[in-house]
Amino acid sequence: MQTILKSWAAVLVISWLIASPANEQRAVHPKLVDIAEFSPNIVVDLKYATADNFLKEPVYDSARCLVHKDLAVRLDRAQKILEKDGLGLKIYDGYRPVDVQKRMWRLLPDERYVANPFKQGSMHNRGVAADLTLVDRQGIELEMPTAFDTFSPSSHQWHQEAPVQQRANRALLRTLLREVGLVPLETEWWHYQLPNARKYPVLK
Repeated sequence: MQTILKSWAAVLVISWLIASPANEQRAVHPKLVDIAEFSPNIVVDLKYATADNFLKEPVYDSARCLVHKDLAVRLDRAQKILEKDGLGLKIYDGYRPVDVQKRMWRLLPDERYVANPFKQGSMHNRGVAADLTLVDRQGIELEMPTAFDTFSPSSHQWHQEAPVQQRANRALLRTLLREVGLVPLETEWWHYQLPNARKYPVLK
């Protein structure tokens, strides 16, 4: 009887592990990697796991930043280039579940800033986009024209009314990420994605 109970307990533990959000996500989306494990020097500040975002509440169950491995390779390359000058990357968001995209769309149905989940969806839903910025050696963010999740013309890539240093920092981020093969979103200085992003399937 004790042997049977121990075996049953083991089955329950394994079942719980498989059903937990992090393990379920890995099982369903095997091509996603944890950027903190893949490139440990990249700073992760997953905004949607906190209330520090335009939704004003946490909408992720975990603060782990997952991205497609193809994207992780390029982010790691960018990080290594930046480290030579005492700089680095900080990531605000990576893979985003479709149900979160729908919540965003309900609050801000503006395709300049939030992709319509009922059309092609977001590149974040594919795991091939990242929202990020630059930090110095101490992990302090370099000044940019706006804060993250500022949805206005001042957040656009080529908006020219910001101070010179902020525009220079934005240009540095853009130049570097283009160098490693990523494509900027014109309306958000923080958003970059793989050049063939739409070829990747939406991960539901």
